[in-house]
Amino acid sequence: MSELFEGILRSYDERRRADLVAAYMAVEHAAEPVSEVRFAALREPALRRTVEQLLALSGRTLVRSEQTRWISGYRDDVAAELARDPECVLPVQERAVLTLVLIHSVAIPRAAGSLADDSWLSPYPTPMDELRRRTQLPLGELETSLRKLRLAGLVSQVKAGADEAGGFVPGPQFHRLTDAARRRLQEELILAAGPDSPLAAAIRARRRGRERDQGENT
Repeated sequence: MSELFEGILRSYDERRRADLVAAYMAVEHAAEPVSEVRFAALREPALRRTVEQLLALSGRTLVRSEQTRWISGYRDDVAAELARDPECVLPVQERAVLTLVLIHSVAIPRAAGSLADDSWLSPYPTPMDELRRRTQLPLGELETSLRKLRLAGLVSQVKAGADEAGGFVPGPQFHRLTDAARRRLQEELILAAGPDSPLAAAIRARRRGRERDQGENT
């Protein structure tokens, strides 16, 4: 890692280099966004820009959470390129199960006013029974898909408490969405949950317009 970063880090003294590497490792490997209070290289804007440069070497960027917390995620252009690679796309069964979790844990509570518009994490777990009712997958395939999604950090399992039902919620990888990725995911969720709604029609029309404009500009 030192060789990869040397061109960026060589102008800093040993203490600053350690601060920068510590912040980089934290935002890359933490499951939850980390507080800038703990890392000088996240608190200071100039050093934070350097952390951005380190992340950019591998196609990553800083993602702000709750104003003073940070984590890393793929840059939008890199994510778009990865999405075109079949090896980087979830199998259709896992996409279907993840969509169900997002609809029941995020879209429905959001429509009811119980969840903030920009949040993709939720305290409203989707029960296993609901997933079984809403999918045509055999139980074994459903359980396998959920296990793979958990391992990928795309869903988390919430155990049942004394006064609450257990189930599945979006996982920690959703912290790593950029603002643009959040908007795209919201559009995809609308298209999945209400494909015939006026809002879905507006999204499709807006996308066709963007594609048309891009075609004219190339």
